[in-house]
Amino acid sequence: MRIAIVGLGGSYSDYVAARIRSEKYDQVWGINCIGAIIHVDKTIMMDPVSRFLDSDNAGSQTNIAREFLKKNTKPIITCELDKRVKHLEEYPLEKVIKELNLCYFNNTVAYAIAYAIYCKATEICLYGIDYNYKNVSIAEAGRACCEFWCAIAVSKGIKIEVAHSSGLLDTNVPDNEKLYGYHRLKDPLVQQFNKKGLLITRQSETSPPEPEDIQPALIGRHDLYEHTKKQLNELNELNGKI
Repeated sequence: MRIAIVGLGGSYSDYVAARIRSEKYDQVWGINCIGAIIHVDKTIMMDPVSRFLDSDNAGSQTNIAREFLKKNTKPIITCELDKRVKHLEEYPLEKVIKELNLCYFNNTVAYAIAYAIYCKATEICLYGIDYNYKNVSIAEAGRACCEFWCAIAVSKGIKIEVAHSSGLLDTNVPDNEKLYGYHRLKDPLVQQFNKKGLLITRQSETSPPEPEDIQPALIGRHDLYEHTKKQLNELNELNGKI
């Protein structure tokens, strides 16, 4: 089961791009009120809904959260039921802890990843799960806990995919800077993926990808003919590699 978990961080735009490329997921889980913006099959909202309904403690997210809680028709997994909101379900905390024999949760995304493991996901795709951003001095707490659960998932054979623009797991760090210490060398070590898996090599030994042989095409006013459809498919495949 391939599950996309989509949060409110900037890299949620990578999820939008993935859907435009016709990427498919068996389920899409939203963090908090992202379901007010995109379609989700399930929401993980570990704060009690009273935080949004009875206070302004969520800041600028308060109004969109109230709107979402009023209109939502899909399951919302949370820590406490509230008669004012339909479709709430309690997070199966005891079952998750018993199954995974671990209890380390300091943010909603951690609960979501653990729940995906519990639900026997085979692949977890993370979008909008960023915590910190380049050239921004303020960061959200919880990244370490989230990465801990990513490691637990990997240890169980679950594939983890992170949005390209996200800082989670240093995904948006340049390849020649990912391996601390080695990044200071004149010829740093670089990690790459090929058909055999993860490969560590010297930067000087890497070769750029071969250019794609795509014929130019202008798409817009006219319907797509068969040859243009083929070019569009090639373009989508290329975008998926970036």
